[in-house]
Amino acid sequence: MAEENKLDILSSSDQQEKPKGNKLHFSLIHNYPQKNAEILSSQYGFNVFLAGLLLMFAWAIHAVGITDRDLLSYLITLMLIQLVWMLWYIFGSYSQRRSIIEKDTDAGARWLRCGITLFAVITLILDSFKIGYYIGYSECLSITEGIFPVTHTIHTLLQVYFLWFHAKDIIQSFKTLERFGLIHAVFTNLLLWANGILTESKHQLNEHKERLITLGFPNITMDLHTPECNCTSSVCSIFSQGIYYLYPFTIEYHILASTMLYVLWKNIGRTVKHNQQQKIHFKFHGITAGTVMGLLVLTTTIGVLVVYLIQIGRSKSKSEMALTMFYLYAITVLTLMCTAAIIGLIIYRLENKSLDDSESPAKKLDSDLLVGSSCGSWLISWGSILAIISAETHPGYAWYNLPYSILVIIEKYIQNLFIIECIHRKEDENDDRTVERIFSVSNRSTLSLTPSYEVFNETVTICSEFPYMSNSNLGEGCVDKKNQENNNCLRLTPSNISIHACRSAKLNKKRRILKNIAAFLFLCNISLWIPPAFGCRPQYDNGLEEVVFGFEPWITVVNLAMPFSIFYRMHSASSLFEVYCKT
Repeated sequence: MAEENKLDILSSSDQQEKPKGNKLHFSLIHNYPQKNAEILSSQYGFNVFLAGLLLMFAWAIHAVGITDRDLLSYLITLMLIQLVWMLWYIFGSYSQRRSIIEKDTDAGARWLRCGITLFAVITLILDSFKIGYYIGYSECLSITEGIFPVTHTIHTLLQVYFLWFHAKDIIQSFKTLERFGLIHAVFTNLLLWANGILTESKHQLNEHKERLITLGFPNITMDLHTPECNCTSSVCSIFSQGIYYLYPFTIEYHILASTMLYVLWKNIGRTVKHNQQQKIHFKFHGITAGTVMGLLVLTTTIGVLVVYLIQIGRSKSKSEMALTMFYLYAITVLTLMCTAAIIGLIIYRLENKSLDDSESPAKKLDSDLLVGSSCGSWLISWGSILAIISAETHPGYAWYNLPYSILVIIEKYIQNLFIIECIHRKEDENDDRTVERIFSVSNRSTLSLTPSYEVFNETVTICSEFPYMSNSNLGEGCVDKKNQENNNCLRLTPSNISIHACRSAKLNKKRRILKNIAAFLFLCNISLWIPPAFGCRPQYDNGLEEVVFGFEPWITVVNLAMPFSIFYRMHSASSLFEVYCKT
């Protein structure tokens, strides 16, 4: 009998385990198509990107049979495909798509969308300059050079609209098609970003070669792409000069767009928790010191940039003076930034809060971009350090280059820690942000937050139901029974809430310091973004690295690494704005 019962129990347990196994098997089979779609779409995107990079490389080295017409035609085709997909997503699929309820609150923040809109507006100005330039030289330019800015204008307008209203979407239907459409959009923007970098780098390199020719360096060949006909308008020179001053903004626009689209791609089919972070609000209160110091750095940066561009390449003495001035300025700013970031890290560590371990694609991408884009300036800095150590002769400004390069490495390291520490901190639901916190006592002797309280003669009265409590239960001097009607009121004097007030005052003081640090670092990163973006690049002009590594190899290293360094400063500024708002 016992054996029969044992067999019955075993058979019933087998029957219970079987459906679980089937359910797991079904779940795996159900997830296979989506996993395959993710892998296939990513490989498709990489192939699109690599084909475009190869075309850019062939055009840059003047490969036989490859012209700018081929490159622009490829980019126009990619933009048109993305336009068709975005229009389908916005209009054509709404009749069949389930209504999107899930939203990722970490993605597509309002301030980020406002930033990308600003860059997009300047990009539209750039496109209008290109259209005007094409009209002036239409007799000898390919028609693709006129079609490209028109297509790019339409692409920019629709993409900004798409990101404003759909950046937070978590797509749960048409997932396979959406994966290919979004990854196509990501790599289209990356190719447009790379094309902008290539065009601007060629312009910067030509300006550097002109300065070297002025200083008497022989065997320097220029690589100019000027039209072979005369301009039919008197403003062609304005258009040609203005285009290169606007390229830094369109470069930032495309890299920001690609990151937002990538987060949208990663969110396809994702299940999110509903207890996500609270809304971020910007308040300008209490950041006077950080703002004033940051604005002082920004003003100084503009002055240094103007003097540098005027003096560099005029003569050997003026070039050395400009380089020395830049290095001294940069050393001072980087030292202040390191100090501020270290203070912020110490404050964070003293609070001893736990980190948020939720798998948010937006937060993970922010951290990866910070570290990844730092590698560009780290590569240049280590090259400069190696050149200073290896060089046989050292000009006077070279010894300023050494601490500058070391500080660039240290500052990015510390700043990345500071930003990531704040971004990945858990939000405190019971964060004590007010001067006073009033607690009511329920009839079950539990404490809960409530806004219901009365203030009489600088005392706080908390009403609750506790008929069984007496003065001895609450402590001497804590309860004041005025009459039988007010028997359930607990009156606390200011001494009883002084602990909460002191704790809140300490938190507010720490928070004020962190806000000032974030505001200062935000303005400093914008300040350090301006010089390399607008032509102040001592890595080109000091000549020491070019002697050690050779002209072409070092210029190649700078052209590859500098865009990442420029992007790092803008991305750090946007992350620090988020740090300020969350603090």
